[in-house]
Amino acid sequence: MKRARIYHRGRDVWAEVGEDGATLRLPCGQTLPTGDAQWLPPVQRGAAVYALGLNYADHNKELGFAPKLETPLVFMKGDNCFVGHRGDTPRPADANQMHPECELVAIIGSPARGVSAETALDHVAGYTIANDYAIREYLENYYRPNARVKNRDATTPIGPWIVDAADVPDPQALRLSTRVNGQLVQQGSTADMVMSVADLVAHLSSATTLMPGDMILTGTPQGVHFCAAGDEVVCEIEGIGRLTNHLVAS
Repeated sequence: MKRARIYHRGRDVWAEVGEDGATLRLPCGQTLPTGDAQWLPPVQRGAAVYALGLNYADHNKELGFAPKLETPLVFMKGDNCFVGHRGDTPRPADANQMHPECELVAIIGSPARGVSAETALDHVAGYTIANDYAIREYLENYYRPNARVKNRDATTPIGPWIVDAADVPDPQALRLSTRVNGQLVQQGSTADMVMSVADLVAHLSSATTLMPGDMILTGTPQGVHFCAAGDEVVCEIEGIGRLTNHLVAS
């Protein structure tokens, strides 16, 4: 099953996505074509959102780092940085090195504290897609993604929906890709993660209790392509869907 968060008749509602991906079923039973939906980020307000940097061996080598870090690079993201499917992301006038980063996102479904990697996926309710744009001009250093880069308003498109974990048999066997104006600029596989989804849940739960609705952005594969205002960016993950975003001048 897929669930989407939309704005409908002045309300923030969750809707079920039809099997064909063309319709949404609202809580009242009414159906709505997905093309008519005003998509919201499928993020629970107040949830903790963790993000991973340098968690793909191929991307690390691309940037000149060792394929695997000794310890994972984890940072937090706030609510205001998210924007829904088909939304607009501001591109600052001086951000000539702004590039998309397609990421698998895991959503926690039950409290997890001190869990093992072997049981970690039992605590994952579902998955979605994020495009965690990076702006190289604003980056202080790769090991400290600052708020100016990773917490700007509307710079992390997410969605379009959440896919139940039961419909994703192996989160480490998914193809990822990013296209800008139809051109393939990024591709990879979740098999290349340094730390798997299960490893990340176990690692984070060793320090804090992960709660239902919490999210983990798991990093991005190789492929750096600088974007311009007016570009359409589509991130796709096998078995999850396609997330579309538009860059606008800021």
